[in-house]
Amino acid sequence: MRVCVIGTGYVGLVTGACLAHIGHDVVCIDNNEEKVKLMKAGQSPIFEPGLSEIMQSAIANGKIQFSTDLGAGVDHGEILFIAVGTPPLPTGESDTRYVEAVARGIGAHLKDGYKVIVNKSTVPIGSGDWVRMIVLDGIAERQKQLVPAGGVPSSEPEITAEFDVVSNPEFLREGSAVYDTYNPDRIVLGGNSGKAVAMMKELYAPIVERQFAENKSLPNVPVLVTDLSSAEMIKYAANAFLATKISFINEVANICDRVGADVTQVAKGIGLDSRIGNKFLNAGIGWGGSCFPKDVLALIHTADDYGYEAQLLKSAVTVNERQRQIALEKLQHELKILKGKTIGLLGLTFKPDTDDLRDAPALNLIEQLNRLGAKVKAYDPIISQTGMRHGLSGVLVETDAERLADGCDALVLVTEWQQFQTLDYAKMAKLMTNPVMIDGRNYLDREEMMRAGFQYVGIGR
Repeated sequence: MRVCVIGTGYVGLVTGACLAHIGHDVVCIDNNEEKVKLMKAGQSPIFEPGLSEIMQSAIANGKIQFSTDLGAGVDHGEILFIAVGTPPLPTGESDTRYVEAVARGIGAHLKDGYKVIVNKSTVPIGSGDWVRMIVLDGIAERQKQLVPAGGVPSSEPEITAEFDVVSNPEFLREGSAVYDTYNPDRIVLGGNSGKAVAMMKELYAPIVERQFAENKSLPNVPVLVTDLSSAEMIKYAANAFLATKISFINEVANICDRVGADVTQVAKGIGLDSRIGNKFLNAGIGWGGSCFPKDVLALIHTADDYGYEAQLLKSAVTVNERQRQIALEKLQHELKILKGKTIGLLGLTFKPDTDDLRDAPALNLIEQLNRLGAKVKAYDPIISQTGMRHGLSGVLVETDAERLADGCDALVLVTEWQQFQTLDYAKMAKLMTNPVMIDGRNYLDREEMMRAGFQYVGIGR
């Protein structure tokens, strides 16, 4: 099938590359010329395991193109994905300006024939109908341009484009986005048109049938067909639930600290209950990233708009904000005065296997440590390697873990990179002024760290 993906962030680029890899003809559109030039050369502008290889394979097979020409993309695609960002506004609501601009642009370029316009961006509930309205406005504006100022109609025929809007929320985890595309738990399609839904099912058939899955023997991927608003709500509800689950175990961890229990054992015990499950029960210093903070706040804002106070969701946010102070409090407990001390951070990104610093807990920690007069150093496997410093201030980024440890009064494990399991901690402890490890993710083995010479402090342990 012919596909156009508009927007090449995490969602758009992964979606476009993976659809091309399974055999569809894809055109990815972005208004950033430098970014498009980079992608044409087979280079991914984001770090995502496996993505560059898929892009390069699809380019070699002639299945994917990159362009800044929206009109060409609209002409090409039977299915048009809107996959631009919807960042949070200060009020908590989503900024939908980019979605609106794309929808209007699609309308301005639609010609005769039928298209399926897919909301892949995370958009407020009700956006399906809103996008349809904006596309129609774009068509109307273009139709007006066909009538000269004198009022004499152009010889161009009236635009008779047909289209339907579908909501197709994504459930991709940064660092695992390619895997999640080929091995989804479910595919959600929201729409009122049987024709549009049938085309979407055809598009996803190779994935539904597990042709590219890690385990091809599993049953077909469930496809849930809903109305537009329900599909949009599913995305928000899923992320809000997972964020709340993390806040819950973090609150339990704080109680464990006070009563002498070990939250890792508690999490294992409750996770064995099939009604609860063991995922997202890892206590630590809070959630961040581009999805959880934005989506929870957006759902709270939507509830407020409709006269309902989402108290549980607001509490999940409050707990998360409080949790980001835990590492600081533990540092103060171990070192007392932080002014003049050197603190090293293991990890900067909000999670491993990504280069994403958006709303990362490390940024809060850096800010607070600077405020208290500490010197802050950091080592992150991706940030240190790429030299990325955008958005980072008040921190010296070291090139390896041993340089990080040298002269530090304490280390804080902020991001659970797999590489941090195999560092030479005994050597690092000897390089430190005061070998204290605050394990902000309960990721390291306490006994091994103590044998390496560290005073080990976990979360809720």
